[in-house]
Amino acid sequence: MAGLKRGEIVVVTGGSAGVGRATVREFARHGADVAVLARGKARIDAACAEVEAMGGRTVGISVDVADGGAVEAAAERIETELGPIDIWVNNAFAGIFSPFMKIAPEEFVRVTDVTYMGQVHGARAALKRMLPRDSGMIVLVGSALAYRGIPLQSAYCGAKHAVQGFLDSVRPELDHQDSKVRMCMVQLPALNTPQFDWARTHMGKKPRPVGKIYQPEVAARAIHFAAHSNRKEIWVGSTTVEAILGDEAASFLLDEYLAETGVEGQSAKAEVSPDRKDNLFEPVPGDFAAHGRFDDVAHDRSTQMLLNRHRGTIAASIATVAAGACLGFILKRDAAG
Repeated sequence: MAGLKRGEIVVVTGGSAGVGRATVREFARHGADVAVLARGKARIDAACAEVEAMGGRTVGISVDVADGGAVEAAAERIETELGPIDIWVNNAFAGIFSPFMKIAPEEFVRVTDVTYMGQVHGARAALKRMLPRDSGMIVLVGSALAYRGIPLQSAYCGAKHAVQGFLDSVRPELDHQDSKVRMCMVQLPALNTPQFDWARTHMGKKPRPVGKIYQPEVAARAIHFAAHSNRKEIWVGSTTVEAILGDEAASFLLDEYLAETGVEGQSAKAEVSPDRKDNLFEPVPGDFAAHGRFDDVAHDRSTQMLLNRHRGTIAASIATVAAGACLGFILKRDAAG
């Protein structure tokens, strides 16, 4: 129809489950057309059906983000079927819970290839299309662990640290080119997602998140906000702020604390089932959707993120109150004089 404004065209890697699934829903809820990139076809189909149910166009592509050629081919197909990509969300990752010396070299490489190189491949495919148009946003999905590593997650923490360095390098390059293409990284807290039931583990107990746990919708709202902001980074959740600032202030004290609590704190009481399947090299079948098994303790709101989102308004309000107080003091002083 002539004059009809199309919705944003958004790509979400790892979009079939967990934070990715919640992010697909969040963009679709705001009227976007969403491409879902993941590996498991059943979950891709389920995520795409949710987009269509909300009135959006969608395309689902089974792709391993560790394969740069496959990511490039997916981007080409998306632009052919949906149109020019406005927002690319790099969310896919792989993890393993294990002491470093129990991780096989091929396992460590696999986590790095998906969690770090997957974001590099996604950014490259997006930039190839966005730079000539001088428009677009790339959201790198990170973690508090991009700043503060913890025991049992050396491969994941190392990869997230690498993504942080990648952001620090590419953003100034875009600025140097006076490009209007933007890049932002969202640093997430512990989340109630299926990863704790399908990430590979070499521990006897089921893995669990540490600290305050948030629902994946908190992350999804932050990612949507980041995609429409001009910020370099967005920290989500009070525990993320505490981890990042705490590491800057006293990293050695956190080392000691995590040495005492970091291993047991990531272990649930239940034993790992001997027939448990993991998704390190192959997707786990079934529709796990967005939530994991911690609904009873997960928080669906973040006061810190609410303040973060409205920090400009809050700062202006504080400044107004402070100015009013100063003016009142001056008037009282003059009246007394």
